[in-house]
Amino acid sequence: MSHSVVFSVKSTPELKTIWPHLQYILNLYSRPFIESFEETPMLVAVLTYMGYGILTIFGYFRDYLRHWKIEKCYIATEKEEQKDFVPLYQDFENFYTRNLYMRIRDNWNRPICSVPGAKMDLLERESHDYNWTFKYTGRVVQDVINLGSYNYLGFAENTGPCADSVAEVTMKYGVGVASTRQETGNLDRHEEMEKVVARFLGVESAMAFGMGFATNSMNIPALAGKGCLILSDELNHASLVLGARLSGSTIRVFKHNNMQSLEKLLSEAIVHGQPRTHRPWKKILIVVEGIYSMEGSIVRLPEVIALKKRYQAYLYLDEAHSIGALGPRGRGVVDYFGLDTSDVDVMMGTFTKSFGAAGGYIAGKRLIEYLRCNSHSAVYATSMSPPVVEQIITSMKCIMGEDGTTIGRDRVRQLADNTVYFRKRLREMGFITYGNNDSPVVPMMLYMPAKIGAFGREMLKRNIGVVVVGFPATPIIESRARFCISAAHTKDMLDRALSVISEVGDLLQLKYSRHRKLPSLLRHLDNDVYEDIDD
Repeated sequence: MSHSVVFSVKSTPELKTIWPHLQYILNLYSRPFIESFEETPMLVAVLTYMGYGILTIFGYFRDYLRHWKIEKCYIATEKEEQKDFVPLYQDFENFYTRNLYMRIRDNWNRPICSVPGAKMDLLERESHDYNWTFKYTGRVVQDVINLGSYNYLGFAENTGPCADSVAEVTMKYGVGVASTRQETGNLDRHEEMEKVVARFLGVESAMAFGMGFATNSMNIPALAGKGCLILSDELNHASLVLGARLSGSTIRVFKHNNMQSLEKLLSEAIVHGQPRTHRPWKKILIVVEGIYSMEGSIVRLPEVIALKKRYQAYLYLDEAHSIGALGPRGRGVVDYFGLDTSDVDVMMGTFTKSFGAAGGYIAGKRLIEYLRCNSHSAVYATSMSPPVVEQIITSMKCIMGEDGTTIGRDRVRQLADNTVYFRKRLREMGFITYGNNDSPVVPMMLYMPAKIGAFGREMLKRNIGVVVVGFPATPIIESRARFCISAAHTKDMLDRALSVISEVGDLLQLKYSRHRKLPSLLRHLDNDVYEDIDD
């Protein structure tokens, strides 16, 4: 078996020691696995910390002025009669909101007045009080290139076979079901959708839920409980974190995509068992994501499965961002690595991204009937809306080619081509990007707090809509813009966007790259392990 993963490091005694282990890792992969996480330049890190320091000083000064009624403040506060109760707002949260977030709040919650496809229309708004309040101007900013929506395969559209099917089903079934699946809300279209999902994933059975967030937060507690151990990647989504905490299980966090960290926790769990009693864990559940939406990285699934088998653990895989967006058939990270779906115990995903719909699913073998009776999301939640169900069925059949066309397959291929092209051009321009070469989530590093708002505004001035992210959603010195590539983007759109990004990058001095990337296969050998968290 040949491997085209190539990296260059100096020959050292340490390398000779780990070389047999690297060869073992290579044998797990049937395709190149290339990720880059260029180190933050020291000067940029220092200036970023200084920027936050200056913002903090001026923030306290403004709070002093507000205290003496010199500067107005519209921040939400408790009423006087509520002062003796637990505070609704923490001091630092309020401080950060008042003095940083509010100044750049115009970059978020922008009202869209069209389909959020490859291009979109935005309602223009303005503020005369530093973003405390907004006023609509009545003008519509048209044909903004959309680099922020999770519309990976371009199914967020109001024309075509999906829209036609949805319109037909809406006329027949209406919009709402007004009941749960266990009562009178189980439509024949729900049954059909779950069969299509199971067939698409290549698993025994599947179950759908009306909300993607609740799919994780309400189903993990049904799968694990007291006496169980959950090993969670440090960058897992908030829904996974909440589900783990609600389960009452013991939670231990391993460093992001670090297999040495994961294996250490697994071996310790087997050797020591539960705290105090040292009884064996009832269940060990490894929880990971397919694509990490802030890092653009892809889970090292072949290595995770190898460890799961070695230590007899269970694997919960969240494919919210990877289903439809990865693999030659668009069937997610399992398809991407050419693995067997039977090696993943619980396959979770959402319909909100690649399928242009809403809700989520749990798929696997021998657990679906159990969840139908024990999952709070299944028992108490109202059934999915019929138009949403039809959007899922039609788009999924399109990807599988069951509609008699190659539209779905072509979109999967187009997304892969767009992703590789966009990432390559950004690197060539000198920007620092994170993640895997095949990930349609493309984080581009901004670092300094003042550049978060400036980048979003300058891009919108040039008719490009982007998402910018800063602390606390990211580490304090790793603010970034996050681009989401779509199959609906044409090459002309991407070239136009890249030209504008380069222009704004020069204006704001964002081209930090020195092309010093960490070899992706060596990152998992980092000895740093995060502390355990027992809930």
